[in-house]
Amino acid sequence: MCVIFFIKLYIISTKQVEKVLAPKQPHFVGDGFRVHNFIPSGYGLTMERMDPFIMLDYASRYHFPPTGKPKGVGVHPHRGFETVTIAYKGSVAHHDSAGGGGEIKEGDVQWMTAASGVLHKEYHAESFCATGGDFQMVQLWVNLPAKDKMSTPKYQAIENSHIPKIKVDGGIVEVIAGSYQAHQGAATTFTPVNMLNTKLSIGGSAEFSFPANHNTCILVIEGGSDFK
Repeated sequence: MCVIFFIKLYIISTKQVEKVLAPKQPHFVGDGFRVHNFIPSGYGLTMERMDPFIMLDYASRYHFPPTGKPKGVGVHPHRGFETVTIAYKGSVAHHDSAGGGGEIKEGDVQWMTAASGVLHKEYHAESFCATGGDFQMVQLWVNLPAKDKMSTPKYQAIENSHIPKIKVDGGIVEVIAGSYQAHQGAATTFTPVNMLNTKLSIGGSAEFSFPANHNTCILVIEGGSDFK
């Protein structure tokens, strides 16, 4: 999975761009997350087609006014997979029944392994609610291998300062998971995943290489793109 800093989803197959998908109309998850869904969707991107990626939502930039009541999603269950949230604007708080929790701010990543099962809730952090502002995030669900589905739940709160940043032509590549140019990502994973957050200036470029048997997609959320 490669997330690049316009919102379009590029599906890569056999080293060629197989599909370029524009976003559908957004909808609210709870009252705090206004998202465009890409996986699973009417695009043909089923969970089976994109395995191990079983859900991809993009919360495009949206302004929330100040409020005294945090917006978000109340207590709900997860089991057998991992939820990964990347914060671009705003901040989110999380609590779960396994004792995981905390706040992720701009640039941070939250990686929750539900595994044998957790109840959790996620909502706008109090500090964000007090001031309001732009909110922009990505959430990806990663399926767990059958042998790991009943493992112990865990939670990784990954601060941006702990994410390796590799300089490329006109920008940087942040290695959230997997590896890039021999630099190992900040997250530990059960499933082999390369998750990169790439920020390029106009005219900048970066080269990527992924295993041929991996399902690969690039979510372009701001600016333009040219893939070769």
